[in-house]
This record gives sequence, structure tokens and C-alpha cells, in this order.
Amino acid sequence: MPDVSTAPKPLSPAQKAMRKLGLVRDIDLALHLPLRYVDETRLQRIADVRDGEMGQVEGTVVHSGVMPGARRQFKALIEDNSDTLELRFFTFFPSHQKALAEGNQVRVRGEMRGGFAGRQMLHPTVMPAGGPLPQSLTPVYPTSAQLPQVYLRRAVERGLSRAELSETLPPEALRDLPGRETRGWNLREALRYLHHPTLDVSMAALEDQSHPAWQRLKAEELLAQQLSQLTAKRARDALRAPALHTRPGGLHEKLLAALPFALTGAQRRVGEEIARDLARRVPMHRLLQGDVGSGKTVVSALAAAIAIDSGWQCALMAPTEILAEQHFAKLVGWLEPLGITVAWLTGSQKTKQKRDMLAQVESGAAQLVVGTHAVIQDKVKFKNLALAVIDEQHRFGVAQRLALREKMSENGQEPHMLMMSATPIPRTLAMSYYADLDVSTIDELPPGRTPIVTKLLSDSRRDELIERIGAQLAQGRQVYWVCPLIEESEALDLSNATATHAELSEALPGVMVGLLHSRMPVAEKKAVMQLFTEGVMGVLVSTTVIEVGVDVPNASLMVIEHAERFGLSQLHQLRGRVGRGAAASACVLLYSTPDGGRLGETARERLRAMADTNDGFEIARRDLDIRGPGEFLGARQSGAPLLRFADLATDTHLLEWARAWAPRMLDQHAHLAQRHTERWLGGKSDYLKA
Repeated sequence: MPDVSTAPKPLSPAQKAMRKLGLVRDIDLALHLPLRYVDETRLQRIADVRDGEMGQVEGTVVHSGVMPGARRQFKALIEDNSDTLELRFFTFFPSHQKALAEGNQVRVRGEMRGGFAGRQMLHPTVMPAGGPLPQSLTPVYPTSAQLPQVYLRRAVERGLSRAELSETLPPEALRDLPGRETRGWNLREALRYLHHPTLDVSMAALEDQSHPAWQRLKAEELLAQQLSQLTAKRARDALRAPALHTRPGGLHEKLLAALPFALTGAQRRVGEEIARDLARRVPMHRLLQGDVGSGKTVVSALAAAIAIDSGWQCALMAPTEILAEQHFAKLVGWLEPLGITVAWLTGSQKTKQKRDMLAQVESGAAQLVVGTHAVIQDKVKFKNLALAVIDEQHRFGVAQRLALREKMSENGQEPHMLMMSATPIPRTLAMSYYADLDVSTIDELPPGRTPIVTKLLSDSRRDELIERIGAQLAQGRQVYWVCPLIEESEALDLSNATATHAELSEALPGVMVGLLHSRMPVAEKKAVMQLFTEGVMGVLVSTTVIEVGVDVPNASLMVIEHAERFGLSQLHQLRGRVGRGAAASACVLLYSTPDGGRLGETARERLRAMADTNDGFEIARRDLDIRGPGEFLGARQSGAPLLRFADLATDTHLLEWARAWAPRMLDQHAHLAQRHTERWLGGKSDYLKA
């Protein structure tokens, strides 16, 4: 029989809620800062609290009771020597009735409201009168329904008193810290100031992110992030990967000679950076970024050629079947004439075809494998995989990239990894969240790409737009029309692809109007795309499945319906589907406003940015400003310790300091670096393995 006395006690709802918020260690609680503060340090007379203000008063309960009716509510009337005040509770418990029994002296705090029935507070805080007043502002912490503020305040106070907060910054790092005043604060003082501000501190001062207390916290947080990134990079650099070399007259040279176009200077530069990485015994971990249409695929093909010529296999994984198939078609066209076998793996393949492909991959007959998530399935066994290319890497989660890396490690060698992104990474983001990667940037578009004119158009001018489309089609051009939903939604009053397809088919007689969305069978999708690619279809109505990878040079007009509903990065990706040929191209952002009102501020900022610039790097910078790093990073950072205090838009000076000091701390103060990272991140830096 088990010893019941040693069995762990079940967690209370509040303890479970604490764990869900990540409040496990004393330091977690100490770093859980208030959202705002309330002033409970003084009492007011009822008559002196103005409407709309938070007030704290004491009085005697002169009447209380439950009011009958369709919705029961509890009311109490209190008075002091200046006025009366009604307290109203729509949700109440026996404890409320006990605390507000007639004759009790109570202290209440809440927002004052005026009205015909007199002055009142809805759901105020109630406690016995006469107790001591706090000597500092009362913190209000981020919490959940299962975690009352009173419980959380006590837990934070215990954590703050017990947490190990001794100095982890070396004296010379402290001397370098930006801001003379910031250097005078240690972590304990900064946390005490923000948890328990004294009465002489104003609310404005507490919200001022340039205050030395905030600056100290932000600097330490950024340093912890840089230390964890650099530690992961150094650990990877200690591993061994196959050295892959170019050779005179080899496959790399043959592919360059066979290409029907010349590489841009930027493509040659990043190609050389990748080739140098592949020639080393250290596993490459490089991000290849470039704007829409900058030519990343051919750079990845040249990298694959180096791996294959060295006797190894290469894999390319893309997030959607349409994008994977676009890559497959290009790579087959470039590499098969040179004697390279390219395999195709997706989840929709027929059993026999998949079995044949798996056999080719396992035997090594397939030197390059292109596909979707199917590439990392358990059944896929590579003979000697040395290089993985992950396109649109932010669309894959950490677990998926780890799975590919582990699959590559089956042969006893670490993999080389090349991650590609058509969403350029702003400089501060690259310095922060991508500090563990080497970054190559294609900052030049191939010749012949025409500038895209972007127009904002209200949905009220829809008929006029359709007429213009007819004129484009008459000139032999093709048109994309992108919608945000597939079917009618009761939640959102948005047009949908199916209804728009019917509308355009009727408005444009004699024109083939196609429909493409993610729920269609794969064969049907392929047939639609082939008709559009071959120029037979004039208009393609689609959901965002054509966001990346689709390359039709004859398409010169992109219409994005309900553009106000799309993210900035997505709008830019969609716009990049046109302007790929010699014809002048345009992107129309069709927007609508609720009940003829105004667009929200965020939507206006996004559309304004699209109209202002075609530069993907400027778009990315504005997107980061609008959304913040959490949303911008997407799935790559699933499970990552996002910054809680530092702001990449305003704290670049602290980030530069942290980047400079991270390697010095690891080299000269390893024990302090370890303590600092553990304090701030705990076990949250595991995701860097990906």
C-alpha cells in the first residue's frame, strides 16, 4: 500500500493558474511586474469623489438587501457625514451580504458614477473600516480568473523577498551600461521600485520606460537573450558537419553555365557566403532573406549542387504544396538536364508513387528531395542527407525544424541548414531573435522586374474596378483577385471567394474565371493553376493559397479584397505575385468600412505603408512597429522566450550593449553568464536548438 503521507498534495486552482502564467520560481514572481497601480493610501469623503474617478471612502451601512426581479442583484447604501453612496453587485456571494450587513463600518473603493438614483459604485472592493492605510501605491498584476489579486500580491511579495537577486553583471559591464543614472540601480532596487512605488512617485513616472529602473530591467533581459543565443551558436559550432566543396568543372559550374539568365551581384555574393559555409566542418545555420522575386530559389539550387557534387543528398521543404510544386518545377528544369534526380514528396501522393519515391530517397538514387511536411515523416529514410533548405521558415514550428535536423543526423553527421524567407527581417529583430543565425541578404531585384503601382480603393467603387479589369483582359493581361474567406461567415461580414467567383463570371462574359482555395482536391488545384499559368484563364479568384511561390509573368493586376483584414507582410507577399513580367503592373487594395465609418488606426497604418513603398525591408520595419515582435516572428518562435520588458523600437542602445557584452561575459565571466541566463530564462532557451 502506498505511503499516503509522502504523496504530493494536489494543486489548488490558484496554484494551477500560477503555473499556467509561468510563475513557478521565486524569481518568476519577482519579475512579474504590475500592469498598473491604484492609490489606496488615502481616504476621501463621499461628496469629494468626482464622477468617473476612482475613490476610496469609509461609511456606515444603513441598508442592504437582494433586489428581486429578472436579474437578481445585491444593493447596499452607505453614508458618511457628507453624502450617501449606493453599492450595487450583479454577481454576489454570502460574503458580500455578511460584509455589508446593516450597521457595519466599511471601507469601499471603486469608480464613482452619478445618476438619477444618486451616487453609486458597481462592484467596488469592500473591507472593514479602520484598518491601516497602505504606505505605497497598490500594484495590480496580470492575472487570470482563477487567481485573485490578493493571492497573487502575497505570492509576488514572498517571491520578491526570497528571490536570489545578487549582482550578475561584472563591474566593467556596469560601467559600460548606457545611461549614467541607470548604472546606479541594481536589480533588487529596480524591482522594489516598480512593485512598491513610494507615495512621492507619480503614475506618469512609473509608466516612463526611460526611467533607470525600467532601463536596468530591459538591459538585463536583453543580455540574457543575447547570452542564450550566443551559447546555442557556440554549441552548434562545436559540432561537425560534412565539408562540401565546389570543384572545377563540377556541377556548380555546370548549373551556372546552363541557367537561362545571369545572376545578380547580390545573388553571387550570398551564393559565395553559403559556399564558404558549406566548405567548413562546422554546420551551417544561415538565413537567406530577400524580397519577393529576388531569386532565392536559384541560390538554394546552387547550394544543393555543391552538396550533390560532394556525394551527399539535399532536401528542400516548403510549407504549402503549391509553393513546393513551384520549387520542384524550377529545380527539375535546372538540374535534371545535368543528370540529377529530383524526388517529390507530399502528403497527397498516391501510395505507389510515394513508395517509389521513398525507395529512391533511401537508396540515394534521389539526390534532391523536394516536398512539404511529408519530408520529415518517419517513413522517410535518407541515405546521406547533408543539406536542408527550409523555405518560408517562419511558417514552420520549432518541432518541425528539429525533426528535419534529427533526420539529417541519422548518418552521424550534423546537418547544414539554409532557411529562406521572403519576409525581410528588420535589423533590430535580426540582432535580437536571430542572433544565433548568420544572415545573408539579397538586396537587389533581377533586371526586368517592373515597379508595382499600389492603389487604395473603397469597396463602393467595386463596379468601376471590374470595368477596369475588363480593359486589362482585352489587352491580353491576367488578373488575380484574392479574398479572405472561402464561405459565408456569420461572424464576419466579408465577401468570399465563391461568391466573388460567381460575381466576376457574370460580369465578365467570355472570360474564363477560375477559383482556387485550400479545401479543393490537389488535382483540381493543379488543373486550375495550369490553366492560369498557360494563359488560358483570364482571372483567378483565390484565397491566400497563392501568397507565395506562384510565378505568372503575364499577370499584371492584383486585387486584394477586404485588404484591411490582412497583415502587412501578407499584403506585401500577395502584391509580389504581379510585376514579374515586362508589363506595367498594379495592386489594388480594396477596403470597406463598417457602416460607412472609418477604418481602424492599425488598418489605416497598414494600407498607408503599402501605398507608400514597395521596399520589403521598409514594409518589414513598419510591420514590426505595428505588430511587435511576438506576432511578426510567427511559428519560428513557438515556445520562445519573447521579450517582456525591452522594446526593439526604442531600446536599440541597450541591445547594442548586450550584443557587445554577451561574448565577453561568456569568455571572461562564465559563471556570472550562467547565473544570469538561468535567472531570466530558466529552461526556456531550449528552442534555440532548432
